[in-house]
Amino acid sequence: MTTQTINVPHLGGSTIGYSFARQYDPALPTLVMINSFTTSVELYRPQFANEELASRMNLLAIEPYGHGETRARYRHFTYWDSAIANLQVLDALGISKAFALGTSQGGWIATRMALLNPGTVEGIVICGTSMDYESPASMERGCWNGSEFCSPAIEALAEPVGEDWVVDDDFVVAVLGAGLGENVSDAERDFWIQTYRINYRRDEGRRRLRTSSINLRDRDGLEARLSDVHCPVLWLQGTADQVYSVANAEDGIARFTGSLSATLQIVEGGQHFLTASDPEVADAATLAFVEQWS
Repeated sequence: MTTQTINVPHLGGSTIGYSFARQYDPALPTLVMINSFTTSVELYRPQFANEELASRMNLLAIEPYGHGETRARYRHFTYWDSAIANLQVLDALGISKAFALGTSQGGWIATRMALLNPGTVEGIVICGTSMDYESPASMERGCWNGSEFCSPAIEALAEPVGEDWVVDDDFVVAVLGAGLGENVSDAERDFWIQTYRINYRRDEGRRRLRTSSINLRDRDGLEARLSDVHCPVLWLQGTADQVYSVANAEDGIARFTGSLSATLQIVEGGQHFLTASDPEVADAATLAFVEQWS
């Protein structure tokens, strides 16, 4: 995949990393895809390789702040900032309407996009995600302990590092284990280790990685805001997700009380990074959703 960049005004001026599956066609619906924690547009390699999907909609992957090629003049950012930047990318590209798909953290960024600009976002597909913060109630519904996962990295990344620093391989393996399960292939693991080493290096990479980890652990929840989402919602949730549970998805989808349609689809055996672990199921469901609501 080739990552391009585009400039937007948010956060004092930002350079946002993005990738199209093929040349933009204004006659087709557009699907913005937002990647999971510390990954990059490469998370959506299966979707870009799906000829049926890519021929029937514009696939546009955008990297949130702290990820991939995305950079900002200001050092601190939140998920709201990434949602605003994504909307500004659409404006800069001349795209007035789009669907938004998000995997894990991408799910709550996509939801923020729908809250901020309902006139632009036609529908959202949220995969292996949560609308809660990392709360006690979330853990009671069978979700992970986000603080337990993130806090060691936040503490370890607190001090400046030298020019030769790269992210530790163990961090990458831990993210892949949580996202894709324990049976990650050697090729997939090696691909992501090399990708992370490029994306998170030197002191600037350390800072972005630390802020991304802080955002995951300390974010605000969206539950009280969900009644203000009016577009259609499709929530895809895997039964083998080690981070967020089916019970949490059932609770979350019921809170979209103002949506034109809010549907939960359970994917048997699906992992947390569902678009990568079960692309055939995710792609088919996404295609049907976009074509229904276009």
